[in-house]
Amino acid sequence: MASNSNSRQIQAQAQQQIQSLSPLQILVIKLLELPVVEFEERVRSEILDNPALEEGKEANEDNGDYPEEERYEQEDLSLGDYLSEDDIPDYKLQEHNRTRDNAPEEIPFSEQISFYEVLKEQLDMQNLNDEEREIADYLIGSLDDDGLLRKSMETLLDELAIYRGIYIQEEDLEKILHIIQNFDPAGIGARSLQECLLLQLKRKPNSPTKDIQWKIISKYCDDFTRKNKERIIQRLNISEEEYEAAANELIKLNPRPGSSLGEVMGKNLQQIVPDFLVETEDNGTITLSLNNRNVPELRLSREFSDMLDEQINNKNNQSKASQEAFLFLKQKVDAAQGFISAIKQRQHTLLSTMQAIIDLQRPFFLDGDETLLKPMILKDVAERSKLDISTVSRVSNSKYVQTNFGIYPLKYFFSDGYTTDEGEELSIREIKRILQECVDNEDKSKPYNDDELAEILKEKGYPIARRTVSKYRLQLNIPIARLRR
Repeated sequence: MASNSNSRQIQAQAQQQIQSLSPLQILVIKLLELPVVEFEERVRSEILDNPALEEGKEANEDNGDYPEEERYEQEDLSLGDYLSEDDIPDYKLQEHNRTRDNAPEEIPFSEQISFYEVLKEQLDMQNLNDEEREIADYLIGSLDDDGLLRKSMETLLDELAIYRGIYIQEEDLEKILHIIQNFDPAGIGARSLQECLLLQLKRKPNSPTKDIQWKIISKYCDDFTRKNKERIIQRLNISEEEYEAAANELIKLNPRPGSSLGEVMGKNLQQIVPDFLVETEDNGTITLSLNNRNVPELRLSREFSDMLDEQINNKNNQSKASQEAFLFLKQKVDAAQGFISAIKQRQHTLLSTMQAIIDLQRPFFLDGDETLLKPMILKDVAERSKLDISTVSRVSNSKYVQTNFGIYPLKYFFSDGYTTDEGEELSIREIKRILQECVDNEDKSKPYNDDELAEILKEKGYPIARRTVSKYRLQLNIPIARLRR
């Protein structure tokens, strides 16, 4: 007799919550990622595409006769907690926004061109469908300043699903990443130092030395970075001369291809237009505004609204052609209202984020002294602005602020912190600066080792461990003591 357990069917019910964003929320996210120049182009493109939109203030801003219920109430917005489709009243934003009439003169700021724009240009030349192009664009926006991709594939898949409504497999994401990794400069889009160096080696012509280099990095990358020369020679069964020839070429590879692109492209090739304007008065008052100088204000076309009202009033006596006209008008009006709403939400989110940065880094904005910058991470800004961390990340990417002391990328204000045994929080940026000064001023005939550097830093009030000194030294691309002679 067969066992009942063999034929028994077991049903398991699994509950899965899939977060999906509304079209308005997706539009807000896309607008939020754009720097001011691209945002201006996007607004003007929308005006051309949608006849229900026109330049000018909304009627209720000019004491017009739009009904009171069309005015919206402001609320705190967080993309991570889902955005409300309610709008934000303009009078709440006017005090923060400069009009084109009273905006200060744009201050040209020359800086090394960012790799982001260059990668976007290369992306435009790829034969991709719309979804693949959007995924590639998201990957480019996720790269760090050095051009490396430090987010895991799992995290990227989750973000694409939540914020873009795109559901793909990891292997499909890998394929698009490999397309980006073929962009210039070599090494862009690598997920580790090892992958970065291997991507650069791939483009070198074949030779016996290249074969040795490939084996060193693919099999013994950690040994190479730790200068374990004898171990590599023994494992690969090569001569010291062969190792030195390979190593001399390997140290010419760039571990930070994103920043190197700026150096290759040179300076003065790009004029930075700040997204934010921060003015500090002598009395300590700090004023924040958006640089909307060239961004046209938008309103709903009264002509389209009147035509839509007429169609609604005659809804009972509509022909098929009239019904199609009604659907067309309603679609355009809804799209126009949604776009205006998205712009206002973008403005509110940008101002909330930048104000939080100012509050957290107020000493810097008062004096412009870099040493006054405190340790600050995305979470700190998110908590103060009551926005989601992913929202703060999007605002901070590819955006700039003009201050009394110059123009800075928002990422400039973020750095990790180090907490001493006494609970004092120190800026890693400051510790690295002191470490660099120690190395620059050392006697090159007797360079400091990491223990000595740790002791010097301790005397200067930065009690950090030797292993921490080694980590920061590597991040600063400072060789070990015997190689600094």
